[in-house]
Amino acid sequence: MNHTLPQPLIPGQPITALAPMQDVTTLPFMRIVNGYGPPDYFFTEYFRVHDHSTLEPHILESITDNPSGRPVFAQLIGEDLFHLERTVKLFDGYPLAGIDLNLGCPAPKVYKKNVGGGLLRDPERMDAILATLRAACGDGLFTVKMRVGFEDWDAYPIFLESINRHHVDLLSVHGRTVKEMYRGEPHYDLIKLAADTVACPVLANGNISSVTKGRQVLAETGVAGLMVGRSAIRNPWIFRQLRESFSGQAVFRPTLSDVRGYIDRLWEETRKPESPENRHVSYLKKFLNFVGQGVDPDGAFLHEIRRTRTAEAFFACCDRHLVEDGRAEILFADEPYAGLVARPNHETNRGKATCAEEFASG
Repeated sequence: MNHTLPQPLIPGQPITALAPMQDVTTLPFMRIVNGYGPPDYFFTEYFRVHDHSTLEPHILESITDNPSGRPVFAQLIGEDLFHLERTVKLFDGYPLAGIDLNLGCPAPKVYKKNVGGGLLRDPERMDAILATLRAACGDGLFTVKMRVGFEDWDAYPIFLESINRHHVDLLSVHGRTVKEMYRGEPHYDLIKLAADTVACPVLANGNISSVTKGRQVLAETGVAGLMVGRSAIRNPWIFRQLRESFSGQAVFRPTLSDVRGYIDRLWEETRKPESPENRHVSYLKKFLNFVGQGVDPDGAFLHEIRRTRTAEAFFACCDRHLVEDGRAEILFADEPYAGLVARPNHETNRGKATCAEEFASG
């Protein structure tokens, strides 16, 4: 079985991919990322698969209306063999690059249903699902995104054997367990083990926070490419930057004025006419929890933006911290500032926090 993956934008370069993230990798966000320099591959939010599931229209449009021209993989989450097979057939005629299986979502409300990361507790069930989807995809591409285990990585070699046995075409590995969520440094040695073990190309996922970090992970693991999730929310230029670095070009450095423009695009692209202003402000703050990690080292912007309630206060805060008093030409930080995390729970002084972010699970 020899399925060929789509070529990256620049043939011969490592593959880049935007990670699937619930409530993030919607068509509006894909349009924004495309405008700043698209990844080689897009992956959708997950389509939920169960007894009465259909193809959710708002996710489907990220395949049918994506303006980038880049391949889009449809991610599924579920555990019922019959309905997984049924769902694959529903995609007949749609312009998708392939089917992707979610074996890594760490949200408790997901894994408690024995889907996503919860399936890593049951290697036999996982193997049966891989067999079913491989057969259902036929000559089409079948890819998997997984974590290294549920509570530990004892069964990880068994998972990799299943990936090989069922001829998966591309494996994306988030280098943490489900229970680790987004805490601590990913286990890049386990991603390297996958790259050394499986027959298909592997993408490294987890804390690919900058060009420097991405190149370091590529060198450490020997993977075929990089999948970027939360760092693309903070820095939508990252795929352009990676390509420039791989080509030996000067790497674009956004300023705080560029960030201010990005926030305007987020506001306009994600705004729904029927959505009340205060609700849209709250939605945008989920994105700015990440953006704010690169604005100032003290977290003053994060501290203030989290407390805005109206559009007027929201944009006044953005202007104050991003463009006024000579700040417009200050360079946006390449990496998140130390001590600033995206989740505001248990916030301490100046916007710093102690809890890991769960908004972008996927």
